[in-house]
Amino acid sequence: MSASSDHILSRMMALHPKIIDLTLDRVWRLLAALDHPERKLPPVIHLAGTNGKGSTQAMILAGLEASGKRVHAYTSPHLARFHERIRLAGDLITEEDLTEILDECYAANGTDPITYFEITTCAALLAFARTPADYILLETGLGGRLDATNVIETPALTILTPISMDHESYLGDTLPKIAAEKAGILKRRVPCVTAQQDDAALEVIEATAARLGAPLLAYGQQWHVGREGDRLVYQDETGLLDLPLPNLPGQHQYMNAGAALAALRFLGVDADACEAAVTKAVWPARMQRLRHGPLFDIAPHAELWLDGGHNPAAGDALAQHLASLPKRPTHLICGMLNTKDVRGYMTPLAQVADSLTAVSIPDEVNTLPAETTAEIAAQVGLPAQAAASVAEALQAIVAQDPAPRILICGSLYLAGHILRSNG
Repeated sequence: MSASSDHILSRMMALHPKIIDLTLDRVWRLLAALDHPERKLPPVIHLAGTNGKGSTQAMILAGLEASGKRVHAYTSPHLARFHERIRLAGDLITEEDLTEILDECYAANGTDPITYFEITTCAALLAFARTPADYILLETGLGGRLDATNVIETPALTILTPISMDHESYLGDTLPKIAAEKAGILKRRVPCVTAQQDDAALEVIEATAARLGAPLLAYGQQWHVGREGDRLVYQDETGLLDLPLPNLPGQHQYMNAGAALAALRFLGVDADACEAAVTKAVWPARMQRLRHGPLFDIAPHAELWLDGGHNPAAGDALAQHLASLPKRPTHLICGMLNTKDVRGYMTPLAQVADSLTAVSIPDEVNTLPAETTAEIAAQVGLPAQAAASVAEALQAIVAQDPAPRILICGSLYLAGHILRSNG
């Protein structure tokens, strides 16, 4: 009996002592051993940024598929199952195909050091090279310049979603340094769509693009997007689109939609496909409404939401969205990693939430202890307490008010746990 994908993935975790070790040397070595699958791919659309990569990719995917294209997609981290990271021509990779491709990569690598993300990215590229498609949507894992996905010599298009402070220990402690790492995906003479950026980030992006002769399709210059009444209005040099608001909730999705539309217009899709991009995109754990499962059963009269955003920019976006909703008592259940700017994430949320119940993220070695999370919440003005689990936190909240708004938030790892356990 062959090993399962879970078993092979566990073996892969042991091939390098660090989870993150940014360099491309190990990736190039393994790709050469696999006969360079990165050279045998359909046209690649490569995305980097701090926030919005997944949502933007989901909208581009919906638009391309609506135009009849077969599309591969690569994203990380996964929420419930690893298979979510690799979508082959519209479908998640099967267990059989995943096991086969992981086994092949593990054998080709041997005992040489390589990180989990690096070897699984090579596996995804191998799967993509062997399955016909019209496009690949390739999302960076961390940064850009030294990210394992940055091995495509000439993509069809690059995309930079909004860049902000995150992963400072790996990418740099200033916005220009982080922007330089993200802009590392730009390639010579390959157009780049860039969403709205802080001036400091945009300056770095523009300088990189100029050096490489890469045409920029920049928000506020080559394209504009905004809400007008109950419509999303997008305009670029080819004309205007009057569309429904994005089905992914939150005002920050207007900018993600704009970047996706700029990409789709560059790729030549029609207005119907652009409408499908904003109305049919699916992206879990981004203000996802929970309407069934054990957690819903605990709080059937509550408005129950799940979100995996985890940095200050995500906290700002969440706070803006919560403030735009009909007024209702709002309580947070929050679990975060000890590598994140917890205070920066919580500060805007303190203006819109009535309380925070902190939890530790189950089975996550880098979780911030619930008590520490609660202490930081209290410091920024949020009445806070700790609970042993999300279920216990829910029970305590609805015991006081059976019908509030409850947002489970703070980490994609917590979101993944919720999606696995809530069914």
